[in-house]
Amino acid sequence: MSDNKNSRPTSIDTKTNAPNHDSPVHLEEGVTLRHSTVISYDNNGIKAILQSPYVFGAALLASFGGFSFGYDQGVISLILTMPVFHKAFPEIAPGHPHYGFNTGIMTGLLELGAFIGCLFFPLVADRYSRKIGLAIATAFFVVGAIIQTAANNYGALVAGRTIGGVGVGTLAMGAPLYISEIAPANIRGSLLVLEYISIVVGAIVAYWITYGTRVINGEWAFRLPFLLQMVPALAVGVGIQFFPFSPRWLAMRHRDEDSLHSLERLRGLPRTDPRVQHEWKGILREVELQEAVLAREHGTEKSFIALELQQWGDLFKPKYLSRTAVGLAMPFFQQFSGINAFVYYAPIFFAALG
Repeated sequence: MSDNKNSRPTSIDTKTNAPNHDSPVHLEEGVTLRHSTVISYDNNGIKAILQSPYVFGAALLASFGGFSFGYDQGVISLILTMPVFHKAFPEIAPGHPHYGFNTGIMTGLLELGAFIGCLFFPLVADRYSRKIGLAIATAFFVVGAIIQTAANNYGALVAGRTIGGVGVGTLAMGAPLYISEIAPANIRGSLLVLEYISIVVGAIVAYWITYGTRVINGEWAFRLPFLLQMVPALAVGVGIQFFPFSPRWLAMRHRDEDSLHSLERLRGLPRTDPRVQHEWKGILREVELQEAVLAREHGTEKSFIALELQQWGDLFKPKYLSRTAVGLAMPFFQQFSGINAFVYYAPIFFAALG
């Protein structure tokens, strides 16, 4: 693999660097990123997506991670109402003295697993690539799905839900990261919408599949929907390996020539195209800025894990705290509205209402 770190175009200044003549667009306490114009590949919206089938295919595949998350929400909500499920797992049957607690633990531990997966995904994604991170998430999800499908007691079911949660949460987080890094700026927002659409589609598909399997005699009425959730996850983990690495991740690993080659494939244009060159150099500038800021704040001798932990700590420094608060508050209040609880327990709510 090529390493052209030393041949990168000069694009940032620190207090010790000689100035250049470009106008600065970002200043981070002595580190300046020089002006980079917005690059457009001619069209926007649906037309641009259709003209970028490689990017659209990769984004669609990655968005299956959201589909898996939505499918899990939809499938468990109907399974919780199946008499055959209550018979197989009496701890979750109405009338059990700990029915409410056991049901909440079973659904809630998936969310806990997702939280754990999201904490560790950045480390894996930065170290081993977004693609490998999505593949590892798929492995967790598939193992969890297998355990849920084969579970013959409440403990095994809860364990499967927790392990699967690590996978589904990581998939739901990793997909938009990969999409945002491979998509052209002028259609990035449109492609990211796929992630949220796929969550809704996944829930709808799960509702109808479970509605159909409820008439099956025996435990396959709920085991089959558990088993089928592996299909979209496997599609992500296997299919994503046929698509390019993120150009930005390759630049972070100082594989600049590989980064240009990946961008060339994604855009379907020769590397000599001015737009490809401009976008590639912009990626290199951004990576250089990040490295300069990290070197200034944390030094260059830290281990990868230590540096990752310190970056987590940076989120709560006074100068970043307002941005961190916004990032935390938006999903917190969205979930605090109770939408996930309603999605999980809607059939139970409707049954209670008569």
